[in-house]
Amino acid sequence: LNAELASLQAELDQQTQDFSKRPRVRRLTAASAKQSVDAAYLLDWRRRLEAVGNQYYPEASVRYGIYGDLRLLVVIRSDGSLEDIQVLSSSGYAVLDEAAIKIVRMAAPYAPFPAELKATTDKLEIIRTWHFEQNRLSSN
Repeated sequence: LNAELASLQAELDQQTQDFSKRPRVRRLTAASAKQSVDAAYLLDWRRRLEAVGNQYYPEASVRYGIYGDLRLLVVIRSDGSLEDIQVLSSSGYAVLDEAAIKIVRMAAPYAPFPAELKATTDKLEIIRTWHFEQNRLSSN
C-alpha cells in the first residue's frame, strides 16, 4: 500500500510540474476584451492591422468586385511575435483569405504585452471577423 501511495504521489507531482510548464493562453474576442489592458492591446493591434490592410488592400478585390467576411484566429507571443494564424471561417474567396493572412504577417511583429498582461498571459489568441469592403478593410 505504501509503495502504491508513493507511486501515485510521484505521478501527481509529475503532472503538477508538467501543468506548471504549460504556457498561459488567453483568448480574446471583441466581446471578451473587457479588462482595460485587454481592450487597449486589442485596440492597438486592430488599428495596426487595419492600417497595413488598407495600405495593401488586395487588388483582385477591387478589380473584380470581390468582397466578403472571414474569421481568423491569430496567436501572439508575449514578446509580440506571431506564432500562428488559422482561418476559422472562410470568406469563400481564397484571394481574400490569403490577403488577410498576408496582412497579419506583414503587420508583425506586434507590440510586446504590457507588464500587467504579461504577468498573466504567455500567448494571446485573438479571434476577429475581417470585413473586406469596397476599397477598405475593417475588423470587429
